[in-house]
Amino acid sequence: MKITIYTDGASRGNPGPGGYGTVMLAGKHRKELSEGFRLTTNNRMELLAVIIGLEALKNKGSDVTVYSDSSYVVDSVEKDRVFSWEKKGFKKKKNPDLWKRFLKIYRNHKVKLVWIKGHANIPENERCDFLAVEASKKGNLKTDEGYEKSVNDNSLF
Repeated sequence: MKITIYTDGASRGNPGPGGYGTVMLAGKHRKELSEGFRLTTNNRMELLAVIIGLEALKNKGSDVTVYSDSSYVVDSVEKDRVFSWEKKGFKKKKNPDLWKRFLKIYRNHKVKLVWIKGHANIPENERCDFLAVEASKKGNLKTDEGYEKSVNDNSLF
């Protein structure tokens, strides 16, 4: 069965509180996933939305089309950039923790990423945006360990 995943990420401030939203569709099945983080970036949330969707799949080798309004995510994969970054150990690349996590799950499925225009009245993309923004506004937001660790690693003290 073909699976369709719509994803979106958001951050209020960049960096700032952020969240992701994922809508998964397969036949009559539908699943929505979202989570908020206290300090993160928009690109991290865009990528995490895709990762979460792929990690939620139960069967290896699934045929998946992911729709995202993030050219950062879509172009990095569809233009093979992430694979050259991987060969170079992600040196001087942002979000290596998430890209490694992405590649691990990506390789378990047949995935095609498709860029769509954001805020263009595409119902499932609008829903993902709503989920991501709402998740970023919740209390007791989770810690984006990968982001906060990288910020602290670059501190002067």
